[in-house]
Amino acid sequence: MKRLLTVALALALALGLTACGGKEQNDAPPLYGTDRVAAMAEAGAFSEELEELDADTAFILYKLADCGLAREDLKECAVRRSAGATCEEGAVLVFTSADKAQTAKGALEDYVQSQIDANTDYRPAEIPKLEGALVDIRGETLLLVVANDLDAAKGALK
Repeated sequence: MKRLLTVALALALALGLTACGGKEQNDAPPLYGTDRVAAMAEAGAFSEELEELDADTAFILYKLADCGLAREDLKECAVRRSAGATCEEGAVLVFTSADKAQTAKGALEDYVQSQIDANTDYRPAEIPKLEGALVDIRGETLLLVVANDLDAAKGALK
């Protein structure tokens, strides 16, 4: 009886270890969290204190309706933007699906280009920041960074 119990326990242990080891590694980078916007600000990525925007304002600002998205497609977000002294901003937008985020990526790229067009004569010193803007997508999350110190912003994203 002891031998049977020992074999059964050994078999259960082996199966348990096999089940744990059989999971595939997911090498995809983690999704952007809305907390990363504050982390970028704390890391000194921006040259001024940025104002927070709510999701409704962000939806309108980035013209997401123009690319066919509905307000309900934007689940949550964290957006900080300059009050006007610079063109700096940081945003993490979380959508209901990766497809919606991919659609929104085009809208954010158009938004950055419109900022370049609008500020070329008005604030020419801001153009390098805009040209170096980071627009990146991970799953259903979308990131926009226009920063004075892009390396500090990238460091805060880890």
